[in-house]
Amino acid sequence: LLWILAVVWATDIGAYTVGRTLGGPKLAPRISPGKTWSGLAGGMVCAAAVGLATARLTGAPLGPLVLLSAALAVVGQAGDLAESSLKRRFGAKDASGLIPGHGGVLDRLDSLLAVVTTVAVLRLAGAVSLR
Repeated sequence: LLWILAVVWATDIGAYTVGRTLGGPKLAPRISPGKTWSGLAGGMVCAAAVGLATARLTGAPLGPLVLLSAALAVVGQAGDLAESSLKRRFGAKDASGLIPGHGGVLDRLDSLLAVVTTVAVLRLAGAVSLR
């Protein structure tokens, strides 16, 4: 669970920091005009770093965990884009008003929900062994 949270947070922080610093082509301008390809790459690198640290701390296989962490960064960004797309489709600026300025509670959970669901499906399929 801590690994999943760290992957999602590292992705968000890395994507925001690298995307704002480097800019570049937009990832999905009609859905989320602030997201860039460089931000996605930055998020993937940061998520991979979390996978590396987790593997070193737990003794889990290094390569698979680093690659899975980077792939989950893409899943998290896809979850965020899906939520943004739904908000645009229904003309809602925020998913709720519970957290002012954050797009609502779903904006805080969209990436996490996508990643948790993906890890659960992979685990149930036997594709991921969690220690």
